[in-house]
Amino acid sequence: MPEQLQNFHPPQKMNSLLQQKLTRAFQLTYDLFAHLAEADLCLALADLPANRIAAQVWCVVGARESYLKAIQHGEWQGGACSLRTPKVQSAVLAALEASAEQLSEIAFNHLNEKQLSLAFDLLEHEVQHHGQLVRYVYANQLTFPTSWQKRYALS
Repeated sequence: MPEQLQNFHPPQKMNSLLQQKLTRAFQLTYDLFAHLAEADLCLALADLPANRIAAQVWCVVGARESYLKAIQHGEWQGGACSLRTPKVQSAVLAALEASAEQLSEIAFNHLNEKQLSLAFDLLEHEVQHHGQLVRYVYANQLTFPTSWQKRYALS
């Protein structure tokens, strides 16, 4: 890594912007799973090595819970996921809401460099799943909620 990046300390405005971007990404994820029908959670990508939509949301919830715990403690604490029924929409939405609540409790203004790095990793993971979920929705001829249509210019 170049030396100027190693010594870079983001201004507090960046911490706030990161929190806003995470909040938006979390809301977009919630919007999609609130929009999908429960039966859609069992869909996969036909004829491709892929898991089901339910496995995608299980990974999202697990990453949220694990990264948020790591951010709070300042280091990785191990991965885990509390979502035991990723094929049940009410359970999915409850888990997404709970992790969004955990995010709102983090004081982004006081995060150190390690914690910020973990928060960026969480954002990267969440948005990477958005890209995957776009493919699942198109492949299964489903529709997107308005928030996804606007954010990602989807039809």
